[in-house]
Amino acid sequence: MPAAPEWDPQVYLRHSGHRTRPFLDLLARTPEPVGRGSALRIADLGCGPGNVTALLAERWPTAHITGFDSSPQMLRSAAAHSGPTPGGGTLDFARGDIADWEPDTTYDLIVSNAALQWVRGHADSFKSWLDALSPGGVLAFQVPGNFNAPSHALLGELCDSPRWRERLREQGRRYVHILEPYEYLQRLAELDCETEAWETTYVQLLQGRDPVLDWVRGTALRPVLTALEGDEEAREEFLAEYRDRLREAYPAGPHGTTFPFRRIFATARKRDG
Repeated sequence: MPAAPEWDPQVYLRHSGHRTRPFLDLLARTPEPVGRGSALRIADLGCGPGNVTALLAERWPTAHITGFDSSPQMLRSAAAHSGPTPGGGTLDFARGDIADWEPDTTYDLIVSNAALQWVRGHADSFKSWLDALSPGGVLAFQVPGNFNAPSHALLGELCDSPRWRERLREQGRRYVHILEPYEYLQRLAELDCETEAWETTYVQLLQGRDPVLDWVRGTALRPVLTALEGDEEAREEFLAEYRDRLREAYPAGPHGTTFPFRRIFATARKRDG
């Protein structure tokens, strides 16, 4: 079985402004949980370095918020955000893999930002997560929807090329498990929720040399880099070939490199009573 990818919080956070915007848009359209008044209980699945988990405390300042992630590296980075929040709530973090995460308490909000795409069959967990919500509780998430874009298609093609096929096999497409917006809507509606699903394409202007390569170093490229760990020559050869393909697909302009990025969103409120 392929090794789980090793994460680098600092690389991931280099594009934190662009990466955070979809989460802010998700929060803006997330219904208010009916919950337990001010004492809300919130779970953030796949919290990463904790920077967006901390934003939940700004929206719900008195809530008890727990971020879950399977990466020790990400959890070490997230620990800097833990503790009492300015509004009187609590922010903490725990080891937890979305693939088999089962709620051990009742939540008022379960949220996930750019994490479910790593989990095959994640929609099958919606029922158990909704069952763990209090009446009027909310499930909200967003996932990347750009896996057919050149950035990811080229990665998959390169991993499947004769030079790399034996070693990398499906690494370039290993974690592409998203559904279309209408499919999320249908799955959640079948669970008797008040649900909404939508998509947005963010046209981002990235700066620096080879910025698209730098972007995917923090996400889609992690399984490949993990598989090539310890073989610096092969790693550099792969990165050089992938870089050249990205330069052709995303040419730099006078103001930066244009990088369209599609995102898929969904919210579901459990019916109150």
